Amino acid sequence: MLFMAQLVTGLVLLLHVYIVLLETVLFDTRGRRVFGLTAERAAIVRPAMSNQGCYNGFLVAALALGFLLPDAAVAHAFTVYGLACVAVAGVWGALTVKKSILFIQTVPALLALGLRQLA
Repeated sequence: MLFMAQLVTGLVLLLHVYIVLLETVLFDTRGRRVFGLTAERAAIVRPAMSNQGCYNGFLVAALALGFLLPDAAVAHAFTVYGLACVAVAGVWGALTVKKSILFIQTVPALLALGLRQLA
């Protein structure tokens, strides 16, 4: 079960690396298409998306520390914190932006948390 928890956590981490890239360095190309924005709208929201990408980077950092730190208890705390933040951010995104964010972010994060509890 621990392997499955780590696998799903790793997938959540990779998804958020992709999201960070979409919201920052790839925003004017792929990001704009993924988020369905016109060039005019993208120009308006670019600063906010970049800022959002920065925050998603912090989630990536917390999850990465969960894999990299040698102390199991500290690593576990970072992982749980990161997954909980992803889940909450996904709920907020679903309420304020697009309902599918709940399934893209929150469901995988909660699945990883659940698997960690069973491990």
